[in-house]
Amino acid sequence: MAASRPSSGGGVAKWLVGGALVFTVLTIAGSLWWSSSAVEVEDLPPIVEVPAPVAEPAPMVARAPVPRAAPRAVPQAPVAMAAPIEDAPPPAPEPDMPSEQPTGLQLYKRGTKPLKRGLVVPEDFELPPGYVRHYQSTDEGERVEAILMFHPDHKPVDANGQPIPMPENRVVPEELAPPGMPVRMLELPKSDESKDVP
Repeated sequence: MAASRPSSGGGVAKWLVGGALVFTVLTIAGSLWWSSSAVEVEDLPPIVEVPAPVAEPAPMVARAPVPRAAPRAVPQAPVAMAAPIEDAPPPAPEPDMPSEQPTGLQLYKRGTKPLKRGLVVPEDFELPPGYVRHYQSTDEGERVEAILMFHPDHKPVDANGQPIPMPENRVVPEELAPPGMPVRMLELPKSDESKDVP
C-alpha cells in the first residue's frame, strides 16, 4: 500500500491556471464573433451644393452732386509747448600729440634694451628650483645663448639659511651658480652695444 502524500496547495494552483485558460479562450472567441458580425452603418445624407444667390446690381441713376457740409471744427485744449532744448556745445577737439615723444617703431630703436651678460646655461643642464633660463635676441633678430637668472619669486639663501641679496637685474653671478653647472660667461655679439654688465 502506498502512502498518500499531503497536498501542498497544488489543487488551488491547478484551478487558477485552468480558470485563466478558460477566460482567455472565451475572450478570444468573443472578439472573433464581434469582429465577424456585420455592423450596420447609417448612410450619410446626400450633400447637395446649392449655388449662392447672386445679387443683381441696382440700376445707375444720374444725380446732381450734393455739396458736402464743411466739417465742424472741434475746439482743442491748448497744448503746452516744451521749452526749446539748448544744444550741448560740441566737444573740444583733442590736442595733437606732442611730436618730441617717440611713437610706434621709434619706441624700439636699436640698443634701447641692451643684452644682459651672464652665465651661459647649457640646454641639457637641469636647473634646480629658483633658477630660470633667460633667452635674448639681438636687434637683428639673432638669438643668443640663454643666460642664468633667478626666478622672480625665489629668495636665495646661503649655507646657514641667511638671505643673500639678489642683484637688481636678477642675473646670477658666478659665485651663486648651481653646483655642477659649467661656468662660462656670454660673449656678446660685436654689433650689440650692451652696457648692462652685472
